[in-house]
Amino acid sequence: MDFSLPKQLADLKEEIDAFVRRDVVPFEQDPRWTSHGPTDELRRDLNAKARLANLLAVHVPAEFGGRGLDHRGKAVALEAAGYSMLGPVALHCQAPDEGNIHLLDIVATPAQKEKYLRPLARGLTRSCFAMTEPDGGAGSDPVMLKTRAVPDGNGWRISGRKWLITGAEGAAFAIIMARTGDGSADATMFLTPLPNPSFKITRTLDTIDCSFMGGHAVVDIAELKVAGDDVLGEVGQGFKYAQVRLAPARLTHCMRWLGAACRAHECATNYARGRVAFGKTLGSHEGVSFMLADNAMDLHMARLAIWHCAWVLDSGGRGGTESSMAKVMCSEAIWRVVDRSMQVLGGSGVTRDTPVERIFRDVRAFRIYDGPSEVHRFALGRRIVGAVSKD
Repeated sequence: MDFSLPKQLADLKEEIDAFVRRDVVPFEQDPRWTSHGPTDELRRDLNAKARLANLLAVHVPAEFGGRGLDHRGKAVALEAAGYSMLGPVALHCQAPDEGNIHLLDIVATPAQKEKYLRPLARGLTRSCFAMTEPDGGAGSDPVMLKTRAVPDGNGWRISGRKWLITGAEGAAFAIIMARTGDGSADATMFLTPLPNPSFKITRTLDTIDCSFMGGHAVVDIAELKVAGDDVLGEVGQGFKYAQVRLAPARLTHCMRWLGAACRAHECATNYARGRVAFGKTLGSHEGVSFMLADNAMDLHMARLAIWHCAWVLDSGGRGGTESSMAKVMCSEAIWRVVDRSMQVLGGSGVTRDTPVERIFRDVRAFRIYDGPSEVHRFALGRRIVGAVSKD
């Protein structure tokens, strides 16, 4: 098997890597990077730099201004962008917009693509995906969905509460998941322009991470009216479309955070080469060099897991099982890498003198976002047991 990159992808990787190091990293001390994520003003400044470098939204379909990268191409581009947590913001390949772009490209009607997808793909707008709920509603178990949509003439009225809705503050539109029938799997996706007084952000949650624009919001939806033309896909097929979005989105999370883990490992390695303790550099002590070796192996394993899942998706597979495995393997390997890197850095690792402290907090959340590791293990184990019992 040939794992070498085609020249076009190798060149793109070098372009993005140079751009992020040169033009994005200097913004990491910008006060507009707040505890609730980068501000839209900062995003626009970063997007302008990426646009000048011809790197804005390279992942989107060519008809909407991108380079139409397949999943393996995204693996290269998004890892390079993730070297700085502001890199995906600059290139406009951050969550939730990257996942919403993919979903709209697959499911939306031509009219919906012009109204919602084209400005989103060009980086002119942001979006949010409203599925997760508090109070016994949809979370890791999406069939517990409580938000309901009822017919209203030629359209629908939606009511419910959502939470941990990433990017809701400042989004130009939302994709809302709501129950439209009495069956456990009967849900529908709806598009709605924002702001709208019936889609009210009641609180922005204080969370461990800080790299998502707009933070994570609690949203009350009260008698929100949407037109029939704003149903995304078919009525009652919302959970099927969620899988269209979620399997690739889990993988692109892995790609971006792998880049951040590489950055943490680089910081730890440079420190270990220069810091002297007990008469020799830290890296000369086996206790430290072994941690760096374990980092290198975890990074290698994570990259292979991503590439295998990307190959499955590019080959026409649904990739559900593979993306679940990749999500668990990568989120836990990336966490180990960043945790070890902080340990190698010692006291400086817990300060913001290096980017590792911030990366540490973000990647810890990754083991929960897009399904906790335990939920993916449960689903994988159920498939394994089911397959064995049928033999």
